[in-house]
Amino acid sequence: MAKALGHVADSQETALEALCEAAEAELSGRLRGGASPEDCGSAFVLACAWLALAGLAAGESAGVERFTAGSVTIQEGGGADAAERAAALRLQAETVLGPYLADRGFAFQGVEG
Repeated sequence: MAKALGHVADSQETALEALCEAAEAELSGRLRGGASPEDCGSAFVLACAWLALAGLAAGESAGVERFTAGSVTIQEGGGADAAERAAALRLQAETVLGPYLADRGFAFQGVEG
């Protein structure tokens, strides 16, 4: 699913496979007590795919930032774009799986009145 969603090149398949396994382990560990990946249905697979694609995007290099030779300038980038894309994909993964995830670092404490 990650390959189809991300239009991943054949040269990235090995990295994507490892990232999918890592995403599965991460999200399995973050599920609420008593919930299993099977309980989440297709949302779990989709979240894992987006999380793996976030990892792939985070690892993309920015390429040439600026190169000038005479009156010709070549400028590539994408470092910031790759980081933003990775953050957006991670957010998508956490949003789709949100109902099944345990709270992370949130605590609500009553105040005596």
